[in-house]
Amino acid sequence: MGVAAWFQAFCNNLQVDNQATISPRYGAITTRLNTDFWNTTSSSAHSLYAGSYGRNTAIRGISDLDMVFQLPYSLYTRYDAYFTNGQSALLQLVKESIERTYSRSSVRGDGQVIQVPFADGIVFEVVPGFANLGGGFTYPDANAGGRWRQTDPRAEIEAIRERSAATNGNLVLLCRMMRQWKSEWSVPISGLLIDTLAYQFIESYQYRDKSYFYYDFYCRDFLKFMSERSRTQNYWRAPGSGHYTFGGELFQYKALRCYNIALEAIEHEQATTSREYSAKRKWREIFGSRFPS
Repeated sequence: MGVAAWFQAFCNNLQVDNQATISPRYGAITTRLNTDFWNTTSSSAHSLYAGSYGRNTAIRGISDLDMVFQLPYSLYTRYDAYFTNGQSALLQLVKESIERTYSRSSVRGDGQVIQVPFADGIVFEVVPGFANLGGGFTYPDANAGGRWRQTDPRAEIEAIRERSAATNGNLVLLCRMMRQWKSEWSVPISGLLIDTLAYQFIESYQYRDKSYFYYDFYCRDFLKFMSERSRTQNYWRAPGSGHYTFGGELFQYKALRCYNIALEAIEHEQATTSREYSAKRKWREIFGSRFPS
């Protein structure tokens, strides 16, 4: 096996493998909410996968599934007129609906979402929202007395999809590899910020449309790119939506450490007599046991 085969196997090892479990749960939650709020039993209407699963950048072992459910606008008018914290009352209404399908002892509100945990550790986080005329959704935040916030997962999904298509599918796979790095090194960086930085990096990257054979360079160069981000910058703008995704001095040091390990890995690869075993050990230092041995 050479570099291309290593990284192809690595990416295969990162693929989400429990869609057959996720899909019926998503459908059941959607059907319940549609029944109560739209007088239909559709398992897909008015509902949208969001977060990393929606952007197709999630990896095996995903535990938090984000979904947005569109509510009738009449409910916004009603709960916006509340004297205090209509947002909390709206979240309670949606929570009570979901509890008609799932146990009252498990479903819980969390300020901006309704959490639906399952015995296998997967938690669905349901964001109830109202469709905006210009795109995106207005959703309730019950914290600090209540207010309305904005989100636009469709714009983020489309931006990632378009740029990944323009880069031979490499953007999505880069995001997935860096999620594995985040997990292996306990890097305090959000998945959306990983996707945002990868989106920026790959736009002008010289190997952006190349094959798995270049993925060692991809990882090396993106780790360097992350290590060089300003340590005083507090936020970046997410692709598509332009919404803030927060960071700061959180990830650069570990990115630099792993950049140096990647340099060692590539040095082993490119030795006159290739030291494949040593190279793979270095990549496994960065990515853990999902990288082939």
